[in-house]
Amino acid sequence: MSSTPADAPTGGTTSQPPARFLGRLVPSAQRRPLDELSDRLDLGSGDVPAKRSAFWAMLVLSGVIAVAGVVTDSTATVIGAMIIAPLSTPILGVGLGIVTGQGRLVARSALFVAGGTAIVVALGALVALVLPETSGVVTNSQVTGRTSPGVGDLVAAFATGFAGAIALARRDLGDVLPGIAIAISLVPPLGVVGVCLGAGQPALAAGALLLFCSNVVALVIAATVVFTGTGYAGDAADARRAAGGRGRPRRAVVLGAIAVLVVALPMIANTVQAALADLWAGQTRAAAEQWLAGTPGADVEGVAWQGSDLVVEVRGPGSVPDVADLRAAVDRLVPWNPEVVVVHTVGERYEG
Repeated sequence: MSSTPADAPTGGTTSQPPARFLGRLVPSAQRRPLDELSDRLDLGSGDVPAKRSAFWAMLVLSGVIAVAGVVTDSTATVIGAMIIAPLSTPILGVGLGIVTGQGRLVARSALFVAGGTAIVVALGALVALVLPETSGVVTNSQVTGRTSPGVGDLVAAFATGFAGAIALARRDLGDVLPGIAIAISLVPPLGVVGVCLGAGQPALAAGALLLFCSNVVALVIAATVVFTGTGYAGDAADARRAAGGRGRPRRAVVLGAIAVLVVALPMIANTVQAALADLWAGQTRAAAEQWLAGTPGADVEGVAWQGSDLVVEVRGPGSVPDVADLRAAVDRLVPWNPEVVVVHTVGERYEG
């Protein structure tokens, strides 16, 4: 005859401290129950009309604020849009749906993300179309800072996603959520996508869309890892078994790996491209300084990329040497032989 210790658990795994390493980050005393976490992230449960009206109202307002911040190049305004943007709720809901095996939650949350994406992009495009001049908008810091994402952006998105998922899993970390909302940029890149499309700059729009997609994927994967490691997958599996269903699904890892590859590869390519561009700009500067070596008082003030062209700024009291010599030197350095533009401080412009 066997005996049961007095302090042995009598229920499922919901009240047990998770056994995995991530479980140590979410103490059982502070861990939200699965039904409470689901209520926060599922826009199709609980008081559905109130949840959805709040989501769409805040989404439209955050989109308007984000687009306004982008076109006016106002960092403070863009930060305000980040704080009130509600897109992280359905994105993390996708992660919870993957962990708990709720296909309907995944699909429903994905539809909210897609709908929100379309609305903010449309707002940005509309504003760009009614602006009298858009060339200055697509070159301001709010746009240029979001159209060429790299590996560093992906790393930051993963770290922010982990922080957000842990904060939601714990009852005592609600105060950090506004800071997490600022760190994970969701609505502003979509505003940039719309503005760039409205301004006729699809390449820039694609870069901003890549940044948004990378942030979404990072949030979903981080939520999947954290919610699994803190025991919610086990809770859901126990509930399914109690209802006579199957245990936990095992497709989340494969789907997550595919999603990471889809967004990581172009971001790695962007990072490599940016590194090469910096290298070639530095080599071009050295070539330009050698080109000006015999010109008294002439100096190279800067070298920068303007699209696929290299712009060399020169300061000097007199004329500059033949630009063809500089172009020949640059052609030996850069594989695709870019156009070389020399801008003289006295206003003369030499192209070669």
